[in-house]
Amino acid sequence: MKELKDLVRANIFALKPYSCARSEFKGQASVFLDANENPMNGPYNRYPDPLQLSLKEKIAKIKGVRPSQIMLGNGSDEPIDLIIRIFCEPKRDNIVAIDPTYGMYEVCADVNDVEYRKVQLNADFDLDSAKLLASVDANTKVIFLCSPNNPTGNLLNRNEMRKVLDSFDGIVVIDEAYVDFSSQPTWLAELDKFPRLIVLHTFSKAWGLASVRCGMAFASEDIIGYFNKVKYPYNINLLTQNFVSEQLDNEAKKKEWVSMILAERKRMIDELGKTPIVKAVYPTDANFVLVKVDDADTIYNTLMQRGVIVRNRNKITLCKGCLRITIGTKAENDTLLADLRAM
Repeated sequence: MKELKDLVRANIFALKPYSCARSEFKGQASVFLDANENPMNGPYNRYPDPLQLSLKEKIAKIKGVRPSQIMLGNGSDEPIDLIIRIFCEPKRDNIVAIDPTYGMYEVCADVNDVEYRKVQLNADFDLDSAKLLASVDANTKVIFLCSPNNPTGNLLNRNEMRKVLDSFDGIVVIDEAYVDFSSQPTWLAELDKFPRLIVLHTFSKAWGLASVRCGMAFASEDIIGYFNKVKYPYNINLLTQNFVSEQLDNEAKKKEWVSMILAERKRMIDELGKTPIVKAVYPTDANFVLVKVDDADTIYNTLMQRGVIVRNRNKITLCKGCLRITIGTKAENDTLLADLRAM
């Protein structure tokens, strides 16, 4: 296996990170005159902890990892971008990902001028590891696997994913944004077994904190060290750190929400399957369901005119004729079902 330093861009390996006031002094003091802060309007006049250590302690206990294995970002999109910036040399290296999948992987690759190679899933929206690995070459630095996948909703075959982890000599990112709605275990327990694995989680879905913008990347201490080297020093503000910390104290409420969504998901799958204009309801382990309908564009536009917004995936690979429907409240779901039945 390649050394991690051989995967990291040479300029990033040599980078001397910015040293902020709160990284040079850690601890308690009675007088802070080191960061050119306004002495009034505490506590918001002070720069926040750049490494969010207190919040990471709480997250570590819930996730079953070490605090040193956590990087927090502005949503999951920040660590996705940082992964590419750390490991991929523009105009030379490439990324391999499944297709269809979450669109930000490709956007971040394009922003960073890194080639993005798509490997189409099979007809069941599942992964063929041999086909994926056949797209890898000496300049492939990162593979992105989203499981449960977006927009398809299904888990990728775990054995096929393991083959990728066992065979690929670079960074494998498993995006588990929807793992709380899945019956299968997270890959977090295998971080120590696969030192080039990065697992992404989010507070946007099960925790109901999409507007707060706080994502999590879990990896080896060495990889987290590179994240901390490259990220902006105060990327998670104090309001976000404090609010997320308070939410973590109420994990029971999050579990209650997940249970409600899972019950509604089951009901929606059953009811959508009985709806004449729905031709197929695909298996899902997420908080949404992908359905194939008679005329996706017309149905999408009709729903929109009635104030019901779903996601039109008609032009996405393998998703022709499909709408992606998020599981809402019972009342919201009933409104959607009534509108579909009336068409």
